Amino acid sequence: MTAQIIDGKAFAAKVRAKVAEHVARLKEVHHITPGLAVVLVGEDPASEVYVRNKGKQTVEVGMKSFEHKLDADTSQADLLALIDRLNADPAVHGILVQLPLPGHLNEDLVINAIDPAKDVDGFHISNVGLLGTGQKAMVPCTPLGCLMMLRDHLGALSGLNAVVVGRSNIVGKPMANLLLRDSCTVTIAHSRTKDIDTLCRTADILVAAVGRPEMVTGDWIKPGATVIDVGINRIDAPEKGPGKTRLVGDVAFDSAAQVAGAITPVPGGVGPMTIACLLANTVTACCRAHGLAEPEGLTA
Repeated sequence: MTAQIIDGKAFAAKVRAKVAEHVARLKEVHHITPGLAVVLVGEDPASEVYVRNKGKQTVEVGMKSFEHKLDADTSQADLLALIDRLNADPAVHGILVQLPLPGHLNEDLVINAIDPAKDVDGFHISNVGLLGTGQKAMVPCTPLGCLMMLRDHLGALSGLNAVVVGRSNIVGKPMANLLLRDSCTVTIAHSRTKDIDTLCRTADILVAAVGRPEMVTGDWIKPGATVIDVGINRIDAPEKGPGKTRLVGDVAFDSAAQVAGAITPVPGGVGPMTIACLLANTVTACCRAHGLAEPEGLTA
């Protein structure tokens, strides 16, 4: 068996096209332009690239992009004051504060200062609680992207056994809640899970989000299972030359692809979906703010 490759890059392009269509309708029919504000504190190179990509894709789908770049020594009070202004700005429908923040800033305090209705990252404690209790929430982008790809590939997920490897607040826990909402039977595995390989072999859906390079090998996978690899790890690649590296997931792709029914690659799998779902969340937030129907196919 050779697994079908779930092309996240192509799927993300479809999501962005849907977003662009909905934005065009909002502009034409309701004279509303969704706006996304991204706040970057400091000069982390990876964060700068990510923020730049977010801004570029935001404009490409027809939305307004508001970028706020602050010095690394920005005070907690000044950052919270900016968030207050963005909360009150009717042109801003989504607010994202790029993480990680410099060490002197309290990330929890900052995240929870964002208006939950504009929290397009889905990290505010109110959205976490709403999602956990099965209510309407802003959903974290990466788990939302995973869910979209699973629904697209498998159709209805009801009754399937799902194992989520990883218990982070950003991916593992919200992913489990989303799968529960789609009536999967869900188990969360982590570093203390006994016989984790045996447990993973029970999964019709296996989501790896643990942050350990190639931890999940082919003999952990149930034949025909759908494998979603959220991990992005940089490892040494001496075959490419001295000092060279390459990206790998949490799943050992070559061995897993011989057993699974379908699998996301790294890179090119889950990664491209994150920004696409950020755009989708911004449109959703805009529609909710104006009492309009939510975009079909772009929500959980």
